[in-house]
Amino acid sequence: MKKGLEKLLSRKGPLAENEVKDLMKSYGIRTTKYKLVEKEEDLKNLGLKFPVALKVCSSKILHKTDVGGVKLGIKDMVELRKTFKDFKKKFPNEKLLVDQMEEKGVEIIIGLVQDPTFGLTIMCGVGGIYTELYKDVSFRVVPIDRYDAEHMVEEIKGKKLLEGFRNIPADKKLVIDLLLKVSKIGEELIDYINEMDLNPIFVYGNDYCVVDAKLILK
Repeated sequence: MKKGLEKLLSRKGPLAENEVKDLMKSYGIRTTKYKLVEKEEDLKNLGLKFPVALKVCSSKILHKTDVGGVKLGIKDMVELRKTFKDFKKKFPNEKLLVDQMEEKGVEIIIGLVQDPTFGLTIMCGVGGIYTELYKDVSFRVVPIDRYDAEHMVEEIKGKKLLEGFRNIPADKKLVIDLLLKVSKIGEELIDYINEMDLNPIFVYGNDYCVVDAKLILK
């Protein structure tokens, strides 16, 4: 287990998005650049490039979009301050997350889920809004090795999206490496994780970025 995670893992239920992304970073997984803000003064010296997204950031609100807790494509500080004030009226007791927006890439999902028969399993598939529609996913029991990760990607019907389909740059080797990192998280934290959902992950020709991340502890 990585240092400094004991306190975080002593809790139960969902973690806030910034906490999940902090955990991802501790395992060498690239996520968005972000800043947690509580008051309007915190918007000074953001250190982020526009456009940004503003999100409600709370362990009590797992599905942010369902409650109107996400605003994408904020183009400048004037719009950010206005949106911040609107969100503070709607979510007066919650912290907010300013998230630097990433260029869209091929969208995939990687996750961990406790299976009643097999225990903790890792999954990979086509991500974004198409996850539930196509259910194009593959599973393995944690931990996996590189052979397993390669075959997981090969089993996805949408694997062509990671092989330069219509000249869209995306490298499936990056997905294989990321699967191994997520498997390591699952292996080390197997007694704590109930469910983890990284969706969407943008995959590019020579990089990737975890855009949104959820984690529920046992």
